[in-house]
Amino acid sequence: MYSRIRELREDKDLSQTQLAKILGMSQTGYSKYETGENDVPTSILVAIANYHETSADYLLGLTDEKKPYPRKAK
Repeated sequence: MYSRIRELREDKDLSQTQLAKILGMSQTGYSKYETGENDVPTSILVAIANYHETSADYLLGLTDEKKPYPRKAK
């Protein structure tokens, strides 16, 4: 999971500092997610998936499909 989070960030040419700011957190805190030092909280996992327009399943390594599942209208 941690390498996928890093790869998606790097694909958008974002620094850790930039993505951390988007997520409303510190660069240090975000860095610990990429290295696996800290587990990623569900709310941050969802925010990262939404930002990168992918699924949490992709981030978690449960699928290799980057595209998210279609969302149902509420």
